[in-house]
Amino acid sequence: MINKERIIHTFLELVKINSETGHEQTIQPILKDKFENLGLQVLEDNASNQDGLGANNLICTLPSNMTDKNIPKLYFTSHMDTVVPGINIKPEVKKDDYIYSDGTTILGADDKAGLAAILETIHSIKEHQLSHGQIQFVITAGEESGLLGIKATDTNLLDADFGYAVDASKDVGTTVIGAPTQVKIYTTIKGKTAYASTPSKGISAINIASKVISRMNLGQVDALTTANIGKFHVGSATNIVADEVVLEAEARSHNEESIERQVQHMKDTFEMTASEYGGEAQVVIEKSYQGFKVNENDKVTQIAKASALALGLKGDTCIAGGGSDGSIMNQYGIPSVVLGVGYENIHTTSERVSTKDLYMLANQLLKIIELVTE
Repeated sequence: MINKERIIHTFLELVKINSETGHEQTIQPILKDKFENLGLQVLEDNASNQDGLGANNLICTLPSNMTDKNIPKLYFTSHMDTVVPGINIKPEVKKDDYIYSDGTTILGADDKAGLAAILETIHSIKEHQLSHGQIQFVITAGEESGLLGIKATDTNLLDADFGYAVDASKDVGTTVIGAPTQVKIYTTIKGKTAYASTPSKGISAINIASKVISRMNLGQVDALTTANIGKFHVGSATNIVADEVVLEAEARSHNEESIERQVQHMKDTFEMTASEYGGEAQVVIEKSYQGFKVNENDKVTQIAKASALALGLKGDTCIAGGGSDGSIMNQYGIPSVVLGVGYENIHTTSERVSTKDLYMLANQLLKIIELVTE
């Protein structure tokens, strides 16, 4: 039922539309038109009022055509934004049946492959007049900036019993049933400025930061926990002792006790080291998203696995190392797992996705709807 040529065409069209995080205002109205033209009711929330988001989220509802039956309400979610560099993407289908960019940008399969599969699924439902219950398609902005869009959505607009985030860098047919908690740590280290020729009159914030990093447990902290310092902002000139360093760090873990312990360790190391060397550390801690773990036997997981197996796919489950909009949907009390999309090397200029995976992903979404309807 899935039209392979059409889904490839839709995907190529979508990746050519600029939509880096924070600049979703170009693609959002195009997506809104596509969903409305397919006959869905499309509502916008007020997510764009939040800093860092260029457009509102879209909540697109396909009403049940089997109102005489009590069919569970389903949702699928995918995000409209991409990471950088994502301007003027030039996709190409190569002889190996993979789609690539020209190598100067990302491809944007994360997550426009998910969007293309969702749109093709709706096309197929309409063309073949397939039976279905109510289905919502939640299309978010700002996923790549810490799930900002879904966290800012109006939950009063959500109406689903369970559902699926179409957004995992796993093989199509793989279901992600768990993800870690992520915490961001923003730290400003204060020292004292001086001319570089009289360093004893100053306190180098760079020196303090280097001492902090040498003392901090980073990388793979334990089997379930990682930590990283990813950004380091500092300096104005080589002849000035830097009096301020701003660091951005994170910790993530599948165990709540472990992440609490790691975050406290990082905070203490910043503050105690800065104090020891005559400076000060101002630490701000922000939980980006809560981890989740869905049981293998839960309905949402069982349907995902059954849909994969019915298509001849492996139907494996796994635990992911990162979050997705599904993490927040679980926080909202809507049981959710994340479906493998098949894209590879995401967030790099080597990103690619196969035409076969696009086709099979749309088939899996259609099969999920069929199983829920039955």
